[in-house]
Amino acid sequence: MKLNELSPPKGARKAVKRLGRGPGSGHGKTAGRGTKGQKARSGGNIRPGYEGGQMPLQRRLPKRGFTNIFRKEFAIVNIRDLGRFEKGSVVDKVALTAAGLVKRESDGVKLLGQGTIDYPLVLKVDRCSGSARAKVEAVGGRVEITNDRVME
Repeated sequence: MKLNELSPPKGARKAVKRLGRGPGSGHGKTAGRGTKGQKARSGGNIRPGYEGGQMPLQRRLPKRGFTNIFRKEFAIVNIRDLGRFEKGSVVDKVALTAAGLVKRESDGVKLLGQGTIDYPLVLKVDRCSGSARAKVEAVGGRVEITNDRVME
């Protein structure tokens, strides 16, 4: 079998509806647009959300909440993910990105305490939960907070 001999399976390709090709086609004259009205005219259509002058749904519903433009997005790393690093190595944002644990651009890295660790590591992160710090320090590791802000 050659590439030029390939053909799609029966029923996979549907014929294009040919509009305005005479009365015999079944789609002649008004070409499926009906008679008169805004939608029958060329270029005439109704914008999304328009309800014929009635107050639109998006304006009838109450507004709730707000978007904090100063929000910080942290990349989350759990203790269980640190098994791929060598014993005693320094783990920072660059190392985490190289290992594929931090994928997108973020405002920092936060270490959380899910999972266990068996050997000491030096972790340089922007935030750290209490349980994560306790687990790292229990095996002789160290957690350094790299940003100069006081932790909340």
